Amino acid sequence: MKFLFAGTSRENGGAEAHFVTLTQALAAAGHTVEAVVHPDAPMAKALAGSAVRLHAGRFRNVFDLRGYRATIAAARRLKPDWLVGDFGKEYWPLILIGRLLGIPVALFRHRLKPMNRLSARLVARCAQRFFAVSEYARRDYIEHGMPAGRVQVLYNPVDMEQCRPDPAQRAALLQQLELDESALVLGCFGRLHAGKGIYTLLDAANAAMAQEPRLHCLWLGDGIDTQRLRDSIAASPFPARHHQLGWVADAAPYYNALSLLAFPSIATEAFGRTPVEAQACNVPVLCSDAFGIPETLQPGVTGLLLPPGDSAAWRDGILALCDDATCLPMAAAARDFALQHFSTPVIAAEFVRQLGEAGR
Repeated sequence: MKFLFAGTSRENGGAEAHFVTLTQALAAAGHTVEAVVHPDAPMAKALAGSAVRLHAGRFRNVFDLRGYRATIAAARRLKPDWLVGDFGKEYWPLILIGRLLGIPVALFRHRLKPMNRLSARLVARCAQRFFAVSEYARRDYIEHGMPAGRVQVLYNPVDMEQCRPDPAQRAALLQQLELDESALVLGCFGRLHAGKGIYTLLDAANAAMAQEPRLHCLWLGDGIDTQRLRDSIAASPFPARHHQLGWVADAAPYYNALSLLAFPSIATEAFGRTPVEAQACNVPVLCSDAFGIPETLQPGVTGLLLPPGDSAAWRDGILALCDDATCLPMAAAARDFALQHFSTPVIAAEFVRQLGEAGR
């Protein structure tokens, strides 16, 4: 099949990671894939040199003619079987271009924030396929007016070659952090703001550190609460056992430093890419039992679900995974679970299968 993706976001979040990974997965599966992207965006840099041919384009909003010109020109040259979009500002442009050129449109939504009432009712009806990234998100969209029969689920793909266990990398990272091999490293990766549950985790980690002297915490990412978290760590009982590295362009290698990963979000989450990437590296996870997050793990097998905002429960969960009897079997099961449910070949094949059903 031939696909033309359009995504001119200049951000570097989960939707952008989905765009990059899915386009590369389809290309790796033998499909022809091209993409209209902002030339200065992280997505353009991530796809540069890949099998995905890039076209420079910009959609500042639904009325931006620059984006229409670039997308129409690319579509007329490629003659794709599908136009695909990941971002709200390109929904209506792709629908209009699809109608103009007679090309079906598939759209993804990664947020739980409701669209306006008119778009909620019409977008999924006007596109030939509309994908939520979790069952929870699908239910949410339907509750906000989307027609149930028009919304499908396709999980976020994760590149299992990029995220894989690497003992040598683990040793190098522990050395970089000045930790010995016996250290137990709890990771929290992503945007640093209160809605991500970072202060619940900080309290829980400090309480666990009081009982487990080998425990350290690795914070990777930045956000509006970066400095507040740094100040809270400095005032905590164990500041030297918290390692706040800030934002890094490629977080994948750092999963190998971890013994366990926490995803303690208290704000709404449609999905959770970070727990899946951690499991791909044989790292068991602790996740909030809320929103779309429980769909990212196999509870009791590859990790634990915990009540969001409950620092005592998170302390107990951390200590449970500091015990080899609990942690090691979960670590051993984690990568197989990620492979079966979220690997790029699995998601690319399911995407193509669902698009095929649209024409029946």
